[in-house]
Amino acid sequence: MDAPRKLSKIVIPHDEMKPLLIRLAASIVEKVPMEDEPIFLGIKRGGVPLARALKEEVQRITGYEPRLGDLDINLYRDDLGHARKAPKVGPSEIPGSVDDKVVVLIDDVLHTGRTVRAAIDAIADYGRPSRIYLAVLCDRGGRELPIAADFVGREVEVEDGLHLAIEFDEAGSIEARLLFFSGQ
Repeated sequence: MDAPRKLSKIVIPHDEMKPLLIRLAASIVEKVPMEDEPIFLGIKRGGVPLARALKEEVQRITGYEPRLGDLDINLYRDDLGHARKAPKVGPSEIPGSVDDKVVVLIDDVLHTGRTVRAAIDAIADYGRPSRIYLAVLCDRGGRELPIAADFVGREVEVEDGLHLAIEFDEAGSIEARLLFFSGQ
């Protein structure tokens, strides 16, 4: 029997990403007052390059440069004992205090809501923000927790058993792919 092969289908090509990011940044600017000096926090891994891209777009639109950081949530996951034997925990980079600040939490894909719950728990260890907004590039549905994004680039219908992967390259190109395995 042959081993399963990883196959993929592009659902958002890189040439559609720039307009999508511009619309996502514009919706953030419309709702989040820049005078509140919001902090953009990307959830490691996929949310970090997205947070950087959104920060740049917000700065281009408004002239204001949001503070940018990243959040490692591995210690806050509720599947810590199930997912990996020895999770790789890295540092979070929080640009100053989050107390009484507006935080825009950024991730590439919203699925079950468990990653976002873990990120909120992690943020709470750094202080008490006045507000946390959630921005995601893709919402694939399938929530297990009552969590919704404030800002969504695109809703992507994904069947159970498939994985939605956002691929970032060094040149800043971004694509969204559905990953599935043949021969299973």
